[in-house]
Amino acid sequence: MNTKEAVELLKNKGYKTTNRRKDILTFFEQADGYRTAKDLLQFMEERYRGISFDTVYRNLHLYNEMKILETTELNGEKHFRMNCTMHHHHHFICSICGKTKEIDICPMDDIKNRLEDYIIEDHKFEIYGLCPECKAA
Repeated sequence: MNTKEAVELLKNKGYKTTNRRKDILTFFEQADGYRTAKDLLQFMEERYRGISFDTVYRNLHLYNEMKILETTELNGEKHFRMNCTMHHHHHFICSICGKTKEIDICPMDDIKNRLEDYIIEDHKFEIYGLCPECKAA
């Protein structure tokens, strides 16, 4: 998903598309990997003096609810990134910088065979470690 698609989705659902909301979307579209609410707040404070953490977090929650952003938890903190809905895949996530790399294989293919009497409603598969840059540092 990109900022333009996300703005259209917001409009179609009856939400206002303010400059603040567009800037939040642009931040995530340009980010290379997962980012925290604190990262976003620092970015937004440069543009909108006095913006509150509550405002930032409310928008993060809305975007996550609408599947514009996806989330993961790193080191006990929620991280966000623009939802990549083009095809089914999973991620390697650097536990230091949050950069991601797509993994195009899915372990669910094998797991479905092992759970044939079960109904699987959803899944999430992530691998954590160090990216080449963080490993070298």
